[in-house]
Amino acid sequence: MKTYTVVELLGDGISAELSRSVHTLAQSLPCRLEFLPVDLSEENRRRRGTALYDEAAILMKQHRVSIKYPTATTTDSPNKFLRDLCDFAVIHRPVATIDGIVNNFKKTLDFDLVRVATGGTYEDPGRRINFETAVSVRVIERTPSLCAARFAFRLAERRGTHVVSASKYTIQQATDGLFEEAVSEISHEFPRIPYRRELFDSLLAGIVMRPERYAVIVTPNEYGDFLSDAACGLVGSVGLGDSSSYAFDAEGKITTAMFDPAGGTAPDIAGKDLANPTAALLSVANLLKHVGEVETGKLVQNSILESIREGRSTRDIGGKLSCTEFTAEVTRRLHSRV
Repeated sequence: MKTYTVVELLGDGISAELSRSVHTLAQSLPCRLEFLPVDLSEENRRRRGTALYDEAAILMKQHRVSIKYPTATTTDSPNKFLRDLCDFAVIHRPVATIDGIVNNFKKTLDFDLVRVATGGTYEDPGRRINFETAVSVRVIERTPSLCAARFAFRLAERRGTHVVSASKYTIQQATDGLFEEAVSEISHEFPRIPYRRELFDSLLAGIVMRPERYAVIVTPNEYGDFLSDAACGLVGSVGLGDSSSYAFDAEGKITTAMFDPAGGTAPDIAGKDLANPTAALLSVANLLKHVGEVETGKLVQNSILESIREGRSTRDIGGKLSCTEFTAEVTRRLHSRV
């Protein structure tokens, strides 16, 4: 049985419940995941300071693969610290309609969102000029834009689909213009992949009206952040969104990967066994695919989707199961497949 060391970044709120869910599922895998825990809870961050992030980043780079649970953003942002220390350049968030979930959106979504992990308006908290005015600097860099574009085109190549880049390039001509320039440059390396660019606001309307026109979307940082949460809302819950972050070497090969559920800490339901672990379990599926256990990753994913399709799901998406019960249901189905 193959063994993979996974750095496990523990957080706040429902983090403990999601961790238990992941560990339960891992026991039924045909490979072994050896978890190396790092406590990133708010309490431990206050006690340890930035040394804790340094320790986490060293382990993440050493073992190359990690899974992270939600962390509270108070005086600092754990996601930003880890992104900077690990040189994450790209965030990937797949979004797809799941059969069995009742929602207000009646069309079918199925696209991969590739987001530049740095820059945009997130690098500068801004400053007050006077009582009436505040300003912040918006940053777009060529290298992470190239990384995101190349990741998007490779993904489209595997899927046999197309790429759409989206920004406000007609207004933000210098910053978004640089991003679009980088995507266009990479598009020439993939002449067989259909590619077009759209204004971001037009793309939002397009996804609602004609979602079948979108397969792989690549955007600057904040645009992708907004779109991923909105898309998860369309398919039924932010608790369905899994995410992955990647760092690359000079040749464009992935050096460090982090997988995480995209939702927050949900303190209102923490400790009540009401959390939806779908995104955390989907993160495990993508982690397995990343390390080469592609078929096992598909088995995990199919076990999750089948359970939801048959109505064996958590309450937030119309089911009646607790976090523990849903995890047991998915694990049972996985065990029978393995």
